[in-house]
Amino acid sequence: MSGKSTLTLHHNPKCSTSRNLLALVQSRGADPLVVEYLKTPLDAEELQALLKKLGMPVRDLLRQKGTPYDELGLGKAHWTDEQLIAKMAEHPILMNRPVVVTALGARICRPAETVLEILPKA
Repeated sequence: MSGKSTLTLHHNPKCSTSRNLLALVQSRGADPLVVEYLKTPLDAEELQALLKKLGMPVRDLLRQKGTPYDELGLGKAHWTDEQLIAKMAEHPILMNRPVVVTALGARICRPAETVLEILPKA
């Protein structure tokens, strides 16, 4: 890949998987748009659009470990998708990471090598 990439990385620099992913895509010549989602949180509309690109239910994007997930009782079945998305917008740490979006698709890249499925070829 050369020049500006159409790769967007929703990144947490404190996460080793996210750091490894950034290094991997850069080693492949990508120049990703890095969005530190804890500093620049996605709003509910952006989260809804991201979920559509990922093709997954909202609960699959929720992160439990190291978040207020349990404290907020988000594991309970009564929460609607809209309510869960609102909680993710309010508490961006609830979004699982790293998430990559390219012209070929979107993935939660755990492990980091998952990005290879959607990384455009050079």
